[in-house]
Amino acid sequence: MTTRARTEPTHRPEPGSRPEPGRWPEPGRRGVLAAGGALALAGSGLLAGCGADARDGGGSDRFRAAFTAGGSQETLDPHVAPNFVDQARAKALYDTLGTYADDMSVRKRLAESWESDASGTRWRIRLRTAEFHDGKPVTAGDVLYSYRRAADPATGSPSQVLLSAIDSEASRADGQRSVVFALKAPNFEFPTVFAGPGTEIIPDGTTDFGKPIGSGPFTYVSFTPGGTARYRRWADHWDGAPHIAELEIVPANEESARLNALLSGQIHYAADMAGASVNRLKQDGSTRLLTVERATAQQLLLRTGRKPFDDPRLVRAVQLGLDREALVRVALAGHGEPGNDLFGMGLRGYPDGLKPRERDVDEARRLVKRAGADGLKITVETSSVDAAWEPAADLMARQLREVGLTLTANTRASSTYFSEIKTNGVAAFNTTSTLPVSDFLQQRVRVGAARNQTQYASEKFDALLERARTTRDERDRLTLLARAQKLARDGSGLLVWAFSDANDAIGASVRGLRAAPPNSHDWARFDRVRVG
Repeated sequence: MTTRARTEPTHRPEPGSRPEPGRWPEPGRRGVLAAGGALALAGSGLLAGCGADARDGGGSDRFRAAFTAGGSQETLDPHVAPNFVDQARAKALYDTLGTYADDMSVRKRLAESWESDASGTRWRIRLRTAEFHDGKPVTAGDVLYSYRRAADPATGSPSQVLLSAIDSEASRADGQRSVVFALKAPNFEFPTVFAGPGTEIIPDGTTDFGKPIGSGPFTYVSFTPGGTARYRRWADHWDGAPHIAELEIVPANEESARLNALLSGQIHYAADMAGASVNRLKQDGSTRLLTVERATAQQLLLRTGRKPFDDPRLVRAVQLGLDREALVRVALAGHGEPGNDLFGMGLRGYPDGLKPRERDVDEARRLVKRAGADGLKITVETSSVDAAWEPAADLMARQLREVGLTLTANTRASSTYFSEIKTNGVAAFNTTSTLPVSDFLQQRVRVGAARNQTQYASEKFDALLERARTTRDERDRLTLLARAQKLARDGSGLLVWAFSDANDAIGASVRGLRAAPPNSHDWARFDRVRVG
């Protein structure tokens, strides 16, 4: 999806009555209003031996999807939804102006059209006719409110940096279904914002997400932070009603739990499967794998703003000291491809013709000695969040020992890992799923960006990135992006050591889902699912 992190607490849903098992009436707009948000289903029964009344997760009208959950701090506020499970819940309840195709180009969603003026500083967005779950129309005022809220650093949207480019005072509604965004500077890449995580459109003035109202294909039933989220089909959705009557998104933090729940028929969909589980699923005839190659960038973040990695010789030594093919073979069980220290392989904007980063032990050892760092002890932060990280840390320690560096791992709790590595340590593992290359560079590499965890600072890089954003010609923009990336590749401290495959798994009776990159339109598109 993307990287995983924390959220703010939400209200616990009120208990309610339960309808006839396995059946929901198909609500129209007024039916939703009459039911309210208080109706709750009984426990999911996941891994408890109950509630699975048929093969593949229960009744044919109920679809169960299992994800790693974020614990008691979860919320249904879509503007603070960076985790895979958060994004799946947001996709069910809410909608965005645009959506990403597989290559991260932008397609229309709530936006019917968009166009800029010649300067790239004014963008007009025309909205399609759509309604929220309470029957109110989606308007320009809702869009302006949503973007202003998500642009506020206090909200914590993963797209805050990109949305801060909007001059909210100069932006305005031009009728009920037309928005004019004024930007602080020209930006011909601006439409990538429309599909970004944390840019969902919510009703104007919304502050409470205890019983949320959106314009997505499902309506809210109940939610327990760290637990199950339940939704119902919304018959009045502008893009057509979902094929399933009920959707449950259930927590299963251990990969083995998701695997066993899928194989036992308690769930239909298991998110984020890795090495050994993938091999087992390939041998199982009752399930299918949805595999997207090179979907996730596996990263080693070296803080160039702190010792010892403020010395570029040591950054270079680590780059040259890693055997990336061995890391893919061991840490990813062969399900991936060696990385080249740049994000976005295969996506629009990734530089063509880059030679692979080859291991050079002799040169790495020379760089370590010139830096006076022979025998230097380095701690890398890791966690069980990603099954590849701990074996990767063990193998990296053996590889870097050959160049004179002593690497040890500090394993942190998965529930707090991403918040802790923001400020702690000098090296850490991270992953990022598919995003537009230009957005990634703005959010993770530009100086001062909140998610620039390596503390890279290069005026030349920032200047190239700014020129790319303000250049109207598409080919010239991509050329400038390529130059910026080649510069950051050597000095940013963001080492992409591999691209791992993204693997989700589904029961054999599931139809309507295809392999799609995380963050793209068709990933976790449960309103198009059919069961049986």
